[in-house]
Amino acid sequence: MTSQQAHDVVGWLKTPEATLDQCIKCNICVSYCPVAQVTDLFPGPKYAGPQAQRFRADGQPSPDWSVDYCSGCRVCNEVCPNDVSIMEMNARARAALVEEQGMPLRNRLLGRNELLGKIGSHAPRLANLALHNPLSRQAADWFFGIAKEAPLPRWSETGTFLDWWQAYAPYRLRSEKKVVYFYGCATQHYEPFIGMAAVAVLEHMGYEVLIPPQNCCGLPMLSNGEFKAAGKLYDQNVDKLGPYAQQGYDIVGTSTSCTLTLKEEAPHLLDRRDPQAQTLSHAVWDIFEWIREHEEELPRDFVPMEGVIPYHQPCQYRAHRVGRPAADVLAMIPGVEVHESHARCCGIAGTYGYKKEKYDIAMAVGQELFTFILEEEAHHHTSFNACDSETCRWQIEHGSGQASRHPIEVLAAAYGLYDLEARVLV
Repeated sequence: MTSQQAHDVVGWLKTPEATLDQCIKCNICVSYCPVAQVTDLFPGPKYAGPQAQRFRADGQPSPDWSVDYCSGCRVCNEVCPNDVSIMEMNARARAALVEEQGMPLRNRLLGRNELLGKIGSHAPRLANLALHNPLSRQAADWFFGIAKEAPLPRWSETGTFLDWWQAYAPYRLRSEKKVVYFYGCATQHYEPFIGMAAVAVLEHMGYEVLIPPQNCCGLPMLSNGEFKAAGKLYDQNVDKLGPYAQQGYDIVGTSTSCTLTLKEEAPHLLDRRDPQAQTLSHAVWDIFEWIREHEEELPRDFVPMEGVIPYHQPCQYRAHRVGRPAADVLAMIPGVEVHESHARCCGIAGTYGYKKEKYDIAMAVGQELFTFILEEEAHHHTSFNACDSETCRWQIEHGSGQASRHPIEVLAAAYGLYDLEARVLV
């Protein structure tokens, strides 16, 4: 199967429930589940997924108090020998539980990443001071159940990504080759330098970057069981990005969770199976998946970068089922040796690890990864590691104390376009 073919295999024909009878109760998913390994509060994917699914029916009270402890990491899907859509069953069960019992204010807040990002970006220094001090973190822990130790992001105090994009307008590359960039909420409000590095690399490849109107992919709401609100965000993105997909433009993103949501997770969980949703799905690529597919256009004018880079491929990236594109591309840089973690999950799982009752679980799940990072640092004197997901990077820095970078930052630095330590274009 080619990379293009793998990209287009998104399982449009089957709903999660249609895979129910494919479960042979082999317990492989339970043995690999990172959450079930560290807590008895989650009985495991098989029990919360296909087994409990047989007791779920319209108008029947939910049997699913434990399903909220599923982190949505998709490891169960990854290892299932019969392609049962276990995580999707759990996600739908959580949504039914929310419909039946309501949702805590905490979860509603965590699901509105775009809104919170916009509010904080109006006065980022004040927002950071208000959020990142011991008193406010303790208050959030007591009153909202947001763990006081959790690695919440900091708003960019130098402007949003779109602020930079507008200022950069006179210098943008114009080319017959064009690609659309989906930047995501984290790049817009917290890490604009990720978008800058992505633009620099795409332009270095000779592509004009297009950035149409867009909004949150809806994943935080999907993860918290708020499907109706997530559906509105997804439909808005179909309206905004769909015309570009219909014109044949590729849409690349630097948040592997966002690209997975637009490509597969949202249309599957929300039952959006119309031609417009399918066209958008096939147009969306994770940025390194796309770069590897266009390897012949990738310049080889690298600045040598000697040393080992510990790399963690997030579980959301593995769910794309496209192999290890970021590791493949980074390995092309002269002098770079990529050491992969093979850890199952960092534990944070989007907003999962921010919740007070799940913080210790998230940290226990991530210990395998933190140990790997610290051992690499001890043995190879590494100063940073690489990871494709923003929340994973924040969790890795929190759990290991080592700086974490997006692979696109490493690639931009290898072209001499970016300073990895200062996180600015040069």
